[in-house]
This record gives sequence, C-alpha cells and structure tokens, in this order.
Amino acid sequence: MIVEIKVPSPGESINEVQIASWLVENGETVEKDQDIVEIDSDKATLPLASPEDGKISIIVEEGETVEIGRVIATVDTEQNGEKKKQPVKEKAAEKPVEEKKPAEQPVAAEPTVKPVQEKSDIDLTVSPLARKLMENESISEKELVEFFKQYRIGKQDVEFYLKNKDKTPPAKSDTVTSVNWSGERTKEVKKMSMLRKKLAQRLVSVKNETAMLTTFNEVNMTPIMDIRARYKEIFKEQHGVGLGFMSFFTKAVTEAIAYFPQINSQLQGDEVVFYNYVDISIAVSGPKGLVVPVIRNAEMLSLAEIEAKVKELAVKARDNKITLEEMQGGTFTITNGGVFGSMLSTPIINPPQSAILGMHNIVERPVAVNGKIEIHPIMYVALSYDHRVIDGKESVSFLVKVKEMLEDPERMLFGGKDGIEVLLGL
Repeated sequence: MIVEIKVPSPGESINEVQIASWLVENGETVEKDQDIVEIDSDKATLPLASPEDGKISIIVEEGETVEIGRVIATVDTEQNGEKKKQPVKEKAAEKPVEEKKPAEQPVAAEPTVKPVQEKSDIDLTVSPLARKLMENESISEKELVEFFKQYRIGKQDVEFYLKNKDKTPPAKSDTVTSVNWSGERTKEVKKMSMLRKKLAQRLVSVKNETAMLTTFNEVNMTPIMDIRARYKEIFKEQHGVGLGFMSFFTKAVTEAIAYFPQINSQLQGDEVVFYNYVDISIAVSGPKGLVVPVIRNAEMLSLAEIEAKVKELAVKARDNKITLEEMQGGTFTITNGGVFGSMLSTPIINPPQSAILGMHNIVERPVAVNGKIEIHPIMYVALSYDHRVIDGKESVSFLVKVKEMLEDPERMLFGGKDGIEVLLGL
C-alpha cells in the first residue's frame, strides 16, 4: 500500500512552508513515527514523522517551497528499501551491553530518576531517531560518552574510521580562526529560509507602520554583580539553575510595568488593549535564526523560576524544538545583544507589541558616586517604543524605574519597597 506524506498546517495564517532538510535518503527503509524531514515555516522549524513502516520515495527536494497539503513523499508499506549503514562501532558495542545486562536491571526499575537532558562536554551529533530512542529509554548523552570511553577500540573500528574520516564534517569551534582566502573571485547564492523571509517582512512593516522611538539610560550593575558573587553557588545548589542577569531584568520590567501599564499595551485598530498580566518574550538566537519564545505570567514568577524557564527555552531554541505555541503571544520583549559584545543599539519592536528593552555588554567605566570618581561595571540599556501608544514621559519614566530597580534590587525583591519599609510594615 502506498501512503502519502502531506505537509500539515503548522498553524493559522501559514499557507506554505519550505523543505529544510531530509533526514533520510530516497529509497531508504523508514520506521513508523521516525522523523524523516524538517520543514521551515515562517515561525519555526518542525519535524515530520513517517506514518508507516516501509520504503520511502522522496518527491520534493530540499529548499523547495510547497503549499500546505501537498504530497512531498510516499511510503510503500509492502517494500523494504536500503537499510541505512550503521557504524561498525555500534554493532561491536552490542556485546558489552549484553554482558552488563544484569547490572543494568536495578537502573531500569527507576527510569525517571535518570537526567535525560544531561548534556556531555562533547558536542555529539545525534540523529532524530536516536534522540527519540534515548528519550524513551531514559539515556543521556553523558551516559553514552562514559560508556564509549570504556569501550575497547578494535580493528573493525579503526577500519571504519579510515574509510570514513574524509567524509566527517569539520569539528565545530567556538573560537574564530583566520580565513584562508583562496583568491578566487567566486560567490554563492542561497535561498532565504521561510523564517528569514518572514522576519524581513515583519521588520520592514515595523519601520513603516509604527512611530518607533528609542530612549537610553545606563545601569550601574555593581549591586546585582555583588549579589551574584555572594549567592551564586548556594542559589544553584538550591534551585538547580544559575543566577544570571536575565531574571533580574525580567523582574525589574514586570515591577516597572505595574507603575506604567501603557508599556504593556497593544494597539488594535482604533483601540488600545491593556493586559493585566505580563508575558515576556525573550529574543534567542537559534541555528535557523532569531526566535522569540514567551515566558508566561512572568510577573508571578520568582528569580529561580524565571531562570529555569529561560534555560528551558534557550535549550529548545538551540535544538530547534521550540513550538509555535511557545512563541505566540507576548506583551513585552527583552533582547540581549550584550552576549555578542554590543555596546549600544536601538532594538526594533516585536509586533504587535508596543515596546522592547535592549540589554548590552557590561564594561567598567568611570562614574561619579557621591561627588567622587569611581570605576563601576556599567550597562547601557535601550527602550524602543511605539509613540502612537506610549508617550515620551511614560517611556523615559519606565526606563528610569527599571534602572532604579536594578541598582537597588531590594526594591523589586520586596514588591517595590526597600527592606526597612517591609520590616516596619509600611
């Protein structure tokens, strides 16, 4: 029986998608629920699984743009295609696993205890099917690395390496190396992804359709850095996440919005919608481009809860696992260009929101404190806002309030009052 694989609708208002990459080869045998292709919509990259076991025939090539509902491949359930060649090392590894099987039984009795998300120090390339199997069996990357460290390399493994070493892609590096220019006057043309095209359209529409203005200020980060230095270890030990800057900024924004609700509003036609909750969109750079997942009800979260959510969304963005639901909505956006070394910028509004806060890098600068020149870690912050909805007085006052919260963390940690006022019940 021939089973057609059609492009599903990723969400409302999406009429077409782009075939990002095929995870299997034409004529290969695929299994039911195995991820076979990744499709790019204008909002996210989504995997598509095979509906049945059988031999796959690919109809649409990578990079093509197709309409929703179009057939992109078929699966012949009565035929078996070519099995994907497995590394010799994996086959040889079956024997040690069987020998240690009795010792693994107690661990299998408590699969939920294993930290499946635990990452190894080594950057592993894991196929979607293998990743799914690891999740089902509660196996972490670190466990695989530790196992293969103790695995005895044999003759077949070396032969496999010799045959395939030239096919191995170059290792990723976090450091920038010098470019070896060849002197050839060539160029490469690449088709824009659906995500990049949609992003370009949205950015142009923001510039053309909003009265965007940006106001700036500077924040003395000494109090927050002192708190992090003092409580960083105990915070991580108690909550399981690091104490970063994003939680402080998110908390400061939610507290400042309580004073200036216009910042948390949106223009819809001739009406202005005010929200009694704060959903913070966090701009995250992913492999496919910029994505903006949302932290729901950020005004109700503690610093630890914010940090945990930021970490969760950042990992999902890095692994291309952000869902459409996690990116929809949002009433205010925070973007951090400082992680890339930006000193100052004018962030662009994330429509239909009315404002966005830009964080930047922290640099030691001379500042005047009580009439004396001192050296302090300073961050420039920028607030871009839609002047149709937000007046200059509100935008400047809001940014000043954020600055005050960050430079005196007690004020936001105690609900806008300092510690003495809380102690006295004022």
